[in-house]
Amino acid sequence: MPRAAVAAPHATHKFKLLLKREFWEHKGGFFWAPLIAGGVFLLLTLMGMITTEIVGRRAAAQHVDINGAHVQIGGLNLSMLTQHLKPEDIRQLGGAIDMSLLMAGGIPFLVLGFVVFFYALGSLYDDRKDRSVLFWKSMPLSDTQTVLSKVASATLVAPALAAAAGLITMVGLMLLLTLFVLLHGGNPMTLLWGPSSPLSVVATFIAGIPVYAAWALPTVGWLMLCSAWARSKPFLWAVVIPVFVGVFISWFDLLQFFNLDTAWYWKNIFLRSIGSAFPATWLSVSDLAPMHVNGPEDIAGFSSLRTMYSLFGTAQLWVGVLAGAAMIAAAIRLRRWRDEG
Repeated sequence: MPRAAVAAPHATHKFKLLLKREFWEHKGGFFWAPLIAGGVFLLLTLMGMITTEIVGRRAAAQHVDINGAHVQIGGLNLSMLTQHLKPEDIRQLGGAIDMSLLMAGGIPFLVLGFVVFFYALGSLYDDRKDRSVLFWKSMPLSDTQTVLSKVASATLVAPALAAAAGLITMVGLMLLLTLFVLLHGGNPMTLLWGPSSPLSVVATFIAGIPVYAAWALPTVGWLMLCSAWARSKPFLWAVVIPVFVGVFISWFDLLQFFNLDTAWYWKNIFLRSIGSAFPATWLSVSDLAPMHVNGPEDIAGFSSLRTMYSLFGTAQLWVGVLAGAAMIAAAIRLRRWRDEG
């Protein structure tokens, strides 16, 4: 009896398996590093709160005036303080809490920049170094699928996991603040959860993933190109070449022929090829003109969706996307023939 023909796996299924492979091989950087960074931040915050309590109790004899209320520091009663807060004070308090949540959630994203940088730098070089590239080339997987799975891991999977770690960090911070408020007789709903907008902060992190992916593409492309091309020490090649070009341009002042100064190269070429993997580096080209900082709630507006998505209307973003795509295409072609150890 003839055996039934087995259908070839669909391309999307292969790509999904490649993404899983990248995750499990780099789980420490993608998952644990941002999570541990958030945990360290919460631990330091807890230590700071404990220190504040100890210092506050030692200063029990001191008093301060808050909106006309005579409050004893050592025996701080937040319910008494709440009675003297005006609507404007509540609004400012909510902005301050949101800013604190942004900073707490941003800790894993700071680690994300280093994770993506070194992941992209070793993504193709390490396969050749340990000769595992020969195994993967024997599989029914194209070079395009393999390289693009690494690009997607760096620009989408890694920031998504960092956003999850940021969410956990923010929840942990709110729980610590809730405990602090309860210990001092306050109402967490009135002083914390009501004035703040934690869901809005979380939505900002999630909605910022496409912005990060597009902005980081030139750095990811350049690092992967060096990873595919370098026979050894890809880090030196990735950094030395842009530095050497910058020094050469600065030395001979070559950009004067294009009515540009040397600083243009360092900002638009060097930093874009080396530093775009770090979140929030796009703020220098975002639409910040209408922003006026009058308090903490206005500072949080620098990371608003309007500010982030205004980036898609800039030439700097799209030129970087095209340059990154070109370098990724070059990395794919290099992987097809460069398989030496």
